[in-house]
Amino acid sequence: MNRIALLERYRTGYEAVADALTGATEADLDRRPASDDWSARMVVHHLADSEATAYIRLRRLIAEDDAVIVGYDEAEFARRLHYDRPIAASLAVVAAVRAASLELLERLTPEEWDRSGSHSESGPYSVDDWLSIYASHPHDHADQIRRCLEG
Repeated sequence: MNRIALLERYRTGYEAVADALTGATEADLDRRPASDDWSARMVVHHLADSEATAYIRLRRLIAEDDAVIVGYDEAEFARRLHYDRPIAASLAVVAAVRAASLELLERLTPEEWDRSGSHSESGPYSVDDWLSIYASHPHDHADQIRRCLEG
């Protein structure tokens, strides 16, 4: 996808998640397709943590020279950060940080789009790499949420 298409996909990420959750009950949110799979509730909390991390990563890439982007253990976050709690605040985080990052992305200069650093796990990491990852991330998880809700 080109940058314009990725920005549009990024723009619609929160709506994809919200749409996937339409009509879900509390019991639906806790259903797991298999015992080791995440529930829809857990996916929403993961998205909030991931989006909050992405928010900082983007800003570091733009504001710091040779930024080092540090990976994190998603499974450990799920184990330690009480992913059984209500989802409303986590959904608000996803909406807010995506809106703020989209505003920033839409104002980047060509020089800012060219900025890059390195990721502690995957190596070279640019603003375009960031966008390629996070444009589809909530869409992919919206599909996962739908699968969870279907049982």
